[in-house]
Amino acid sequence: MAAALLITVLAGCANSASGGSKNVKLAYVAWDSEIASTYVVKEVLEQKLGYKVEMLQVDAGPMFAGIADGSADGMVAGWLPSTHKSYMERYGDKLVDLGPNLEGTKIGLAVPSYMDIKSIEDLNKDENGQALNYKIIGIEPGAGIMMSTEKVLDEYGLRGKWTLVESSSAAMAQELDKAYKAQQPIVVTGWTPHWMFAKMELTYLEDPKNVYGGDEQIHTLVRQGLEEDKPEVYALLDAFNWTPEDMAEVMVNINEGKSPGDAAKAWVEANEDKVNSWIGE
Repeated sequence: MAAALLITVLAGCANSASGGSKNVKLAYVAWDSEIASTYVVKEVLEQKLGYKVEMLQVDAGPMFAGIADGSADGMVAGWLPSTHKSYMERYGDKLVDLGPNLEGTKIGLAVPSYMDIKSIEDLNKDENGQALNYKIIGIEPGAGIMMSTEKVLDEYGLRGKWTLVESSSAAMAQELDKAYKAQQPIVVTGWTPHWMFAKMELTYLEDPKNVYGGDEQIHTLVRQGLEEDKPEVYALLDAFNWTPEDMAEVMVNINEGKSPGDAAKAWVEANEDKVNSWIGE
């Protein structure tokens, strides 16, 4: 279904490398973090460099496939080395990795700090399983964190009793917010940076088997040939780099009601020096 979605979204776009045109296609997944970063890059490309940006919201697999086959020009949403490892193994030799645009990310299972649970191993205790209805609230199927959590079910002996609930990043956050306000137990697939860690007191469950890996980076990945076709776009994407605090500011504004475009515009206007360093001014 994900592949079909990509075909539908990118129909007629196989030859995206349109030479010197002022059109750019950016692919992204609908994670709060990637919405924030992609809209900031869009704002800079359009308002500072005069490009017209087409936003392609797809799942993780089609996002990597679209960059690899040239249907999209680039993305700023590659979580490496662990979360999107399988996609890099499949498509890595067909795209260009420009390196990290944000350092210090993390993924894992998260719970509200009012819960008396410290480790993934604690999910094997009947009292914890019963309190949580043996459910882990996840996001979109196919997301790297979901694939890692499937491994968690096997590595920690949870398979058979526990269910990893597929939903979306927005639905997961809504479920977490609802439970948090009611002081109810819940465990979710979590990642930072994310606005929910700024809004709520949450804790990652310890992962003694290191299934989720350590701290990660978010990488910028572009199609082969972009540097030759659109050197200005390539240079911006190569220079794009910001902090978890920068990203959190945009995410929180979106969560509080601003549109992604307005939140990105406000951040760009307030951070002129940083933005100018990306575009060489």
